[in-house]
Amino acid sequence: MPVYRDEGVVLRTHKLGEADRIVTLLTRRHGKVRAVAKGIRRTSSRFGSRLEPFMVADLQLYEGRSLDTITQAETLGAYGSRIVADYDSYTAANVMVETADKLTDAEASLQQYLLLLGALRSLSRGEHSPAATLDSYLLRALSLAGWAPSFHDCARCQAPGPHGSLVVQLGGVVCAECAPPGSAKLDAETIGLLGSLLAGEWDVVDAAPAAVRHRASGVVSAYAQWHLERGLRSLMHVSSTTERIS
Repeated sequence: MPVYRDEGVVLRTHKLGEADRIVTLLTRRHGKVRAVAKGIRRTSSRFGSRLEPFMVADLQLYEGRSLDTITQAETLGAYGSRIVADYDSYTAANVMVETADKLTDAEASLQQYLLLLGALRSLSRGEHSPAATLDSYLLRALSLAGWAPSFHDCARCQAPGPHGSLVVQLGGVVCAECAPPGSAKLDAETIGLLGSLLAGEWDVVDAAPAAVRHRASGVVSAYAQWHLERGLRSLMHVSSTTERIS
């Protein structure tokens, strides 16, 4: 059976038998891969903690009929231990990997891989607040998947903005003519922050007042849940710790 090498982020793991695990990975060149790590749950395992969630590894695998098998793993990014040491970072990272799992398949998506890699690295280093890192990641990951929100021009008729009504079902802000009755109104500061989160303008994001960040987080949460049909189960844990609004 053909052997191949790739690097990948561990999204999740499941027990298999008495000593093995099924590892779901987002890889640089092969998209999402499900593979068996044999003997990983034994104390003598050669894999150690290299295949825990949020870790990045250089991998050697060989193809199987339904599952590939990991034969070698060398750590490239030891983000897991630093992320799990902080609860807010841990819950944010869980939402990120769940989102990546839902948005990717066996087709290679280098942009999604690099986006997740950068977000986990930022979380592990504490570069920004976990909530802001998560919100930026969600907006950018959804954009790469084809659901780019509009926070300036009307998402429905493209009338030049700015506009003050936001309808997640329509894809962002909408003009007065396109806004359904009862549409939510947002202040300009919150809409501006959403645009900065999408663009990765961290000087603006980090300087935003807490109340504005909370309102923006509520929009991001609603937008992600709407477009990911089954929702994000891990998002409920973030909601209870970062005071998100709905």
